Amino acid sequence: MADVARHAGVSLKTVSRVVNQEPHVRTSLQQRVQAAISALGYRRNEAAARLARGATMLTLGLVMENISNEFYSRLAAAVEAASAEHEALVVFGSYEESAAKERMLIETMYARGVDSLIIVPSAADHSWLAEHAGLTTVFVDRVPSGLSAADVVLLDDVWGGRAATEHLLAHGHRRIALISDDDGLSSVHDRAIGYRSALAAAGVPADDELVVRGVFEPARVACEVGRLLGLPAPPTAFFATNNRAAIGILQALRERPERPAYVGFDDFALADVFNPGVTVVRYDVTRLARSAVDLLLNPSRTARRVKVPVELVTRGSGEIPA
Repeated sequence: MADVARHAGVSLKTVSRVVNQEPHVRTSLQQRVQAAISALGYRRNEAAARLARGATMLTLGLVMENISNEFYSRLAAAVEAASAEHEALVVFGSYEESAAKERMLIETMYARGVDSLIIVPSAADHSWLAEHAGLTTVFVDRVPSGLSAADVVLLDDVWGGRAATEHLLAHGHRRIALISDDDGLSSVHDRAIGYRSALAAAGVPADDELVVRGVFEPARVACEVGRLLGLPAPPTAFFATNNRAAIGILQALRERPERPAYVGFDDFALADVFNPGVTVVRYDVTRLARSAVDLLLNPSRTARRVKVPVELVTRGSGEIPA
């Protein structure tokens, strides 16, 4: 900052005010300081700035369901990359579908000085977080239960569920099965809403016999797919609400003669290697992570909600006709 001040011919205080975006700095001075910053390649040190304010070193926490799931490992890498731009460290924790472990992770991180957390919440009640007034949280992918106000970064799940189902309807399918996770998760619930709204718009009755809930492990999904295909009137297509369910469909079809169409929500490695490739609802994980980090580092008194768009990527599996 001293170098910038000398280069711009201004005081150190002026540089500080410009860098910290304080009001009432003349435009001409702002321009001189910004020009000097560009010329010298100056970059604000977030960790030093926090120390100057009496705050702790910038360490963020990421609490998620299961890092072995490709979605979470990609999210963790993207959060780490976004945090590095602010010279922040990230610590990770996986609660492995256990609400009790989720709470333990959050409280342990907080007790050790990590007071800024990005959380992919479980379906459990999170009202207990109100007990930790000094904790700053941003929730990703799901709306936390039990909190009236929270910063949340979501995918456009309703649109994604609707787009996937409309795509299958457009290829002549009328018996479309839904393979879904826990209905208590807002993301799963919203994807199912999209599925049902697409069926209703097409005048196709929703058949609960074709809906599987609370299943996410590929092996269990494969069993359920086999059961559905054994019905007297089996489905001709499947919509999987997450990547692991889509993998379960692939496992089930490997040894069967049927060739139903299928669309998955979440892209995954090798999805374009299979024959046919797996049609998916895809989104930008980097944008998801960056939005969460930005909200976390710029807290607000009012709750904010960011919605990240999704897109349908056709690769063959969703285009198989009925």
